[in-house]
Amino acid sequence: MFRLHIISLLLLVGSCNVYKDQSPEELAAQDVLIRVLGEEDASKFIFNYTENDSLDTYVVKVESNKVLVSGNSPTTLTRGAYDYLKSATNSMISWSGKYINIPNELPEMKKTITSPYKNRYYLNVCAFGYSTPYWDWERWEKEIDWMALHGMNFPLALVANEAIATRVWKKLGLTQDEIDKFYTAPSLLPWQRMGNINGLGGELLTEEWHNGQIELQHKILNRMKELSMNPILPAFAGFAPKDISRLYPENELLQVSWGGFPEKYQAYLISPKTPLFEKIGKLFIEEWESEFGKGKYYLADSFNEMDLPKTDRPVTELLAEYGSSIYESLKSGNPDAVWVVQGWMFTYQRNIWNKETANALFSKIPDDKLMILDYAYEYNGIAYKNGFNYEVFEGYNNKPWVYGFMLNSGGKTGHTGVHDYYATNPIELLRSPYNKSNSGFGFAPEGIENNEVTFELVSDMAWTTEAIDLDKWYTDYSKARYGACPTAMAEAWQLLRKTSYGTMTDHPRFGFQGDSGSWSTGTINKDARIFDAIEKFLSCSYELKDSELYKADALEFAATVLCHKAEDWFGYAYNAHQNLDFETRDKAGEWALQLLTDADRLLENHPTLSLQRWINFARGTSSDIKQQDKYEEDARRILTVWGPPKLKLGVNDYAARMWGGLIRDYYRERMAGKLESLRLNETYDNRAFEDAWVRKKGVSKIDPFEDPLESARKLVKQAIERPIPIIVKEDDIVVGDWSSKDNSMEWPIKRLYLPKIKEIKFTYTSGTSAVNIKGVTLIADGKPVFKSSHESLLNKENSIATFSPEMPEGVRANNGASLKVTIDGNQGDSQAKGKVILILEE
Repeated sequence: MFRLHIISLLLLVGSCNVYKDQSPEELAAQDVLIRVLGEEDASKFIFNYTENDSLDTYVVKVESNKVLVSGNSPTTLTRGAYDYLKSATNSMISWSGKYINIPNELPEMKKTITSPYKNRYYLNVCAFGYSTPYWDWERWEKEIDWMALHGMNFPLALVANEAIATRVWKKLGLTQDEIDKFYTAPSLLPWQRMGNINGLGGELLTEEWHNGQIELQHKILNRMKELSMNPILPAFAGFAPKDISRLYPENELLQVSWGGFPEKYQAYLISPKTPLFEKIGKLFIEEWESEFGKGKYYLADSFNEMDLPKTDRPVTELLAEYGSSIYESLKSGNPDAVWVVQGWMFTYQRNIWNKETANALFSKIPDDKLMILDYAYEYNGIAYKNGFNYEVFEGYNNKPWVYGFMLNSGGKTGHTGVHDYYATNPIELLRSPYNKSNSGFGFAPEGIENNEVTFELVSDMAWTTEAIDLDKWYTDYSKARYGACPTAMAEAWQLLRKTSYGTMTDHPRFGFQGDSGSWSTGTINKDARIFDAIEKFLSCSYELKDSELYKADALEFAATVLCHKAEDWFGYAYNAHQNLDFETRDKAGEWALQLLTDADRLLENHPTLSLQRWINFARGTSSDIKQQDKYEEDARRILTVWGPPKLKLGVNDYAARMWGGLIRDYYRERMAGKLESLRLNETYDNRAFEDAWVRKKGVSKIDPFEDPLESARKLVKQAIERPIPIIVKEDDIVVGDWSSKDNSMEWPIKRLYLPKIKEIKFTYTSGTSAVNIKGVTLIADGKPVFKSSHESLLNKENSIATFSPEMPEGVRANNGASLKVTIDGNQGDSQAKGKVILILEE
């Protein structure tokens, strides 16, 4: 033991000597490799930092069996090393694990790469709710290493925002109770920061929480500083506790609303150009920089998905004042501060934001003191087809802006995104005359640890001035991720390229995941070729079974097939019920539930797609068991109902994760309850189940498969080969059932139906009492977009009431759509029942 101890000390001293002459930038890059590769493999790389102000460039070559990487920033050095790992050694580092395949004799490689983008942006405000709210330092450290390896240097860093803001509120004289009523629980903080909601779980932000967040943010910012990243920090966006009026009664507060939340949850915006606005903004920057040191880039979003405040003046004047107030409040605390703003509203709300309003908002900001994160160009080009922002807004009047993609909403795990678009579209920007005001490229996912192939592709686009050849890229990706690319694997990727990764669905969910459990098909592409692709992918398991990354992807693909098939069988069960074939209903429903059980059991072997892992992060935030219970409830809520108990909103079921534990305990049990309600001919109270589940603790136990790959192959084959009987489909879309016992009812509808609705029909199917259908309202993002002006009487079977909606041009819903109705009826001797049907334009 003594000899081993001496040898260990000698090795430690030797390793220190190897790095003793390195610059801080080289040491920072080397430390990344040591953490992800280990000391031995990291020692095969030698870094040479070359300081200059040009675009980030790395040079990679091999000499004397060492990889020499030169670059002008730490993240350029780490990206260069990662390029070599992927291209020369077939290795990869990802969220679900790593595949390291560095041979003793290093392959030759000589390459010089320059990124065309000064800033390479990463993360979305919402990711701090959907993915990171309860992360510890160990998980953050891995994420920062992931950023460094992929060459990202412009990340969001919003941890501890509320800890600093609380100091400001207390300095102003607010009480702890008033502060608690302002804040939300940790998972909802992104929307609290943007003024979307207030007062939902703010008491969870205890002193222990704030102290932990401050400690964590110090570690995050110190590491980002070591890697010469430019973190984007939080700032005051104008939202304040309503009780600020107690201290400043003369200051006007403007109430704002979002997503249909009741008034008690709505936020208040301080009027611009008031001393209080600048005072709070200045105090925040001073408190922040007193704790964490001087910053440069500060994020403040005042109008995310919200209507503009009402004014008797031209709206452009009000916007100019808000823009000026935000910037001046930053400047008063730090004269060098740059205001950063998200550009999602410019894509999503073209009815509000145009060249004139956008230019007005930024009109009083010096060009070098603003940065617009314009990150949703797949929405411009594919989903909304509303023209590229940089063309519509004419380069934002020469203000700096970052081009990029959002990639997902809510961290949904459904496979989506057009790879051919991601691999080519940024090149159009580089060739555009508006590129002169562009200041970077990046991606802003609302949640991460999903669709890893897409993230790898888009990060590669940050380092090229040419379109990526996907034929070659898929082969190289497979070799780096799994160790090889058999013929069947190459064929699988080409099929997925045309299907799952050839279509964009901004809200991909299985039917049983959305609308509180739907009988209909969801929004995830289920082209039959996908099943062929996944069977080909799984056929490679004999050759690639030793690759942990292959195993993880195989299990995810297999679970995807089973979930697709489950939603088909749920639909068939419901159709059988409508046709009074109860035996078929029960058999089909039982098979659908079994498919979900099998999918969940497969995912028990997956490294990241796990409810238990998510809950462990939440509970690990506190040492107090009662507080742990509260954090677990919050973590469960953001994945499912999102909002307060009993409140039905478009954000319900938004996150839609295909996770082990979540499928069996939540989605499966909810559908089992709906099937039982059909059997008993009762209305299923889905919200009672959902709210009860949120309050539960822990995850049920299930035995994973002993040989998950073999089980995946068999289960997928069985699911695909079991034919679903042909169902005769009508053009009519059944939204739900109405009953005279309910005075007011609301049903979710698919967002894509909204602009196509030609008629809304109410049919009378059973009963003897008359009912009056009135108050028919279509709702998008919590706001009415159509409300009927007439009433219609139904008094016998087969009678029909029809409503023809007229809706605003370009209407859409990002956070959900629904149909609401009020019914007057005397139940009499027999309760009246009927169906609600949508007729769509062809």
